[in-house]
Amino acid sequence: MPISLLPNSLRYLESVAKNGSIQAAARDIPISASAINRQILMLEEAVGVKLFERHASGMTLTQAGEMLVVLARRWRNEGNDVWSELKKMQGIDSGQLKIAVMDSMVNSVLPEFVNKIAKQYPMVQIDLEVMTPTDAVNAIETGNMDLAMAFNVRPHRNIDIMWTEQLPLGCVVASTHPLANKAEIQFEEMTAYPLVLQSHALAIRHKIELDHDWVIHESRQPLITNSLQLIKVMVRQGNHVAITSELDVAKEIIDGSIVFIPISDAASSQRVSLISAASRSLSSVAQTISSCFIKIIERSLNEARDINNHV
Repeated sequence: MPISLLPNSLRYLESVAKNGSIQAAARDIPISASAINRQILMLEEAVGVKLFERHASGMTLTQAGEMLVVLARRWRNEGNDVWSELKKMQGIDSGQLKIAVMDSMVNSVLPEFVNKIAKQYPMVQIDLEVMTPTDAVNAIETGNMDLAMAFNVRPHRNIDIMWTEQLPLGCVVASTHPLANKAEIQFEEMTAYPLVLQSHALAIRHKIELDHDWVIHESRQPLITNSLQLIKVMVRQGNHVAITSELDVAKEIIDGSIVFIPISDAASSQRVSLISAASRSLSSVAQTISSCFIKIIERSLNEARDINNHV
């Protein structure tokens, strides 16, 4: 945005909160430390409460300060939306969109999504951050993110679930693995092979533990990692098996390096959802880009599922 619709007092408050001191905020903005301090003191006087606890090592937000930082972030997002709509009236698709995504999307649907937006909407800035599902939901609620594509989001009054898709769990193996030609599989058959398993940092681990904890303990040499990319590398090498959804390995299913085998006795599944804040209306640009993101994921899933159905 060429101009900021966020009042200076809130902009300075947000910067001090982010940087931990007035001096660091002054270097970040940049503006004089005295001007920032004056605005903070005036804001505290106006609201009648302290917004920061001042320490020798820096400044930390009080509860009242945290509330105003949330307000500042929402105000900034609303300003971005207003600016986008003003540009839309001029026939220009412009704006900034902050999207939280999962690690599994980094080398699958995200490159296509980013390239498509860059080509069709060159005036739109997309900020992508890889987060856990819990952090993504929190970022939506606090206004730090506009959209989040996350796994296993629970319905909540502060969250608007714009789109969702159920993702059955399956066993994934290399195309050269002894199990690769099976039409379906049971968990017990997987325990004969080394298992590479998601750590508790990934949402799917809780699903597996809830209904199938015994698989972890009976599997040969389980390897545990918080990196889906490492899981896929180990599977492609041909020895390890893993438990995940089609979306996590859609790219590899399509290129033929990984095979997805439905698990007939799986009691649980994952769910992927695109979410936004219930209290905030998305700009028309954000809605258009949301639709684009959904279509890319749906097409990737459908292509992967078509391959599975014809194997």
